[in-house]
Amino acid sequence: MLKDADHSYFAGVYIVCGYTDLHFGIDSLAAIIERRFHMNLFVPNTLFLFCGRSSTKIKGLLWEGDGFLLLYKRVESGHFTWPRFSNDLRSLSAEQFHWLMQGFAIDPVIHDITPDTST
Repeated sequence: MLKDADHSYFAGVYIVCGYTDLHFGIDSLAAIIERRFHMNLFVPNTLFLFCGRSSTKIKGLLWEGDGFLLLYKRVESGHFTWPRFSNDLRSLSAEQFHWLMQGFAIDPVIHDITPDTST
């Protein structure tokens, strides 16, 4: 479902960077979004994604207007490339969401540089 999901269905897609305890259920994951990031959870079709210590498993929390949907995905081969070095909440573009679901990094690996030519 997530791998082939049409990003236009979602009002927004956010990832919680760093590690999240995937033993948490709907209430605990919702509390993280509300308390740590001060986000409104009740915007229909807004997807929040969480990753635990194992990069092969993610959870998603989605408000559908009448209740929460808790998603759990475990890949059998490969892993998700997840930003681990911060505790931020990041918004994903459609392209980044597609990359993440395909196992690619959401940030470009190659960066443009401007060499110092003054020496």
